[in-house]
Amino acid sequence: MSAGAGGLHSIENIMKKSPLEIVKERFGEDRKAAKAKLVEAVKSLAGDGELLDRSLDNLERVSNRKLLRLESVLKTVKDEFGGRASLVQKILEAEKRVKDEGYKTRLERFSTPRLLDHYRAVAKRAS
Repeated sequence: MSAGAGGLHSIENIMKKSPLEIVKERFGEDRKAAKAKLVEAVKSLAGDGELLDRSLDNLERVSNRKLLRLESVLKTVKDEFGGRASLVQKILEAEKRVKDEGYKTRLERFSTPRLLDHYRAVAKRAS
């Protein structure tokens, strides 16, 4: 069997870490304690809930992969934009719809990850 383009998986795919391994590596070896620390990290990034559109009550039941993505998205939104409101404003400016209150209301109902994805698509289209 050849290891060419159609052959075996690339080394990156074989060596990719599982979400649990990433959580253990970043937050400690104990599985439950690491998950609790990840949940706390997401809650602290979300602050008073301004960055999230949903309740923070059931985060313990969310998968590690989703929590890692949520943490990454919240960090990006907080660092690059300062919060959801400014991200929505940046989207409106990029789409030249700043005065469209109906569209702004619609965007405010989007989840934070969806808003960030939408902003990236709009910015890519604009460039």
